[in-house]
Amino acid sequence: MSRAPSFARADAPAAATRARRGEWIALVALALLLAAQLFFGERDRLAASARWRPLVATACNLAGCEIPPWREPAAFAMLARDVIAVPTRPGVLRVQASLRNDARWPQPWPALVLTLSDASGRALGARRFLPADYLGKSPHAPLLAPGQAAQLAFDIAEPAPDVVSFDFRFD
Repeated sequence: MSRAPSFARADAPAAATRARRGEWIALVALALLLAAQLFFGERDRLAASARWRPLVATACNLAGCEIPPWREPAAFAMLARDVIAVPTRPGVLRVQASLRNDARWPQPWPALVLTLSDASGRALGARRFLPADYLGKSPHAPLLAPGQAAQLAFDIAEPAPDVVSFDFRFD
C-alpha cells in the first residue's frame, strides 16, 4: 500500500492553515516591531507636536525613555526690557530684561532674539542669544516653572553709534 503525497492527504489543509496562521502572526509581529522602532526613533519630533505629545509621554513612561521638555516660545511674557549705554564703557550696551513663563508646564530657557535699529527703523544689528549666552553659564535650573519670572542682564558691543531702538522676541 502506497502512501499518498503530503498535498493529497486529508490533514494537509489543516497543516497549511496552521502554517498560514503562523506567517500572519510573524507578519503582524514584524509590523508592530517596525512601528515601535519608528515611533521611538522619531519620539523627539512627535513630542514637539501638541497632538502626539500625550501618547509619546505615556509610551516613554512605560518604556523608560525620555522626551525633550515642551517648548512654546509664545508662552513667555516680556515683563520689562531695556538696552542702555554703559557710561563707563564706550561702545558697550547693557541689555536688561525680565521675563515670565506663562505656560502651564515647565519650559527650558528661551532663545532671545535682539534687533537694534536706527531712527529710521533700519536694523543695524540682530543676534539670537542662547541661554548660555545671556546667563553666562548653565542655569542652575534648566527649566522655568509655570509662572516663574527671571531677570537677565548682559553686555553687548554696540553695532553702530546711532542705535536708538530695539526689539526683543523669543525663539
